[in-house]
Amino acid sequence: MYIHINRQILFYEKTGEGSPILLLHGNGEDHTIFDALIPQLEQSHTVYAIDSRGHGASNPTEDYHYSGMAEDIKELITSLEIDSPIIYGFSDGGIIGLLIALHYPGLISRLIISGANLNPHGMKWTFLHKIKQHYKKSGSPLDRLMLDEPDIDPNALSQIQIPVLVLAGSSDIVKPAHTKLIAEKIPYSQLQIIEGEDHGSYIIHSSRLYPYIRDFIS
Repeated sequence: MYIHINRQILFYEKTGEGSPILLLHGNGEDHTIFDALIPQLEQSHTVYAIDSRGHGASNPTEDYHYSGMAEDIKELITSLEIDSPIIYGFSDGGIIGLLIALHYPGLISRLIISGANLNPHGMKWTFLHKIKQHYKKSGSPLDRLMLDEPDIDPNALSQIQIPVLVLAGSSDIVKPAHTKLIAEKIPYSQLQIIEGEDHGSYIIHSSRLYPYIRDFIS
């Protein structure tokens, strides 16, 4: 399905029945990374799997800013009249989820993030260097986005007044201390570092994320 909002055309899939949960993918991906997770979630939830602007089947764009992408999701929630949804966001999707919780209080009921960062320096140097080298060759606006943004004040996270689950793999591209900082600054947060996993190994085309979501929201 398509929805025209915020000067964008976003594609999303809606499946299942029950309390609503939105799934937000990472940089350069689309909703199909959740193909193994959705069949489990849709047994008890209405699942909205969304392609972010410029990704997947959503309209092409050169305008990539996390604030605009967060506004897209806010507009989707209000336009579709989705009542108090849960958001799960992976990587860039987690950044978007944090911005929604910060700037649109009362819109969502819970937030689950994995592999999110507050600024580019929250990522390990080796990964940042790789992105810089790739950007020099490609000029990709998605690479530029990761190099320039986000810029979230850690102290601002104290304004988030909903339960938040903060996840990361033990071999994540986000620095462990940075993930811990995010959890420490959010008043009603839980932190889980998942041993033996990297940034997306338990998420992309995997159902291993499901028990963490299930236990947090049940």
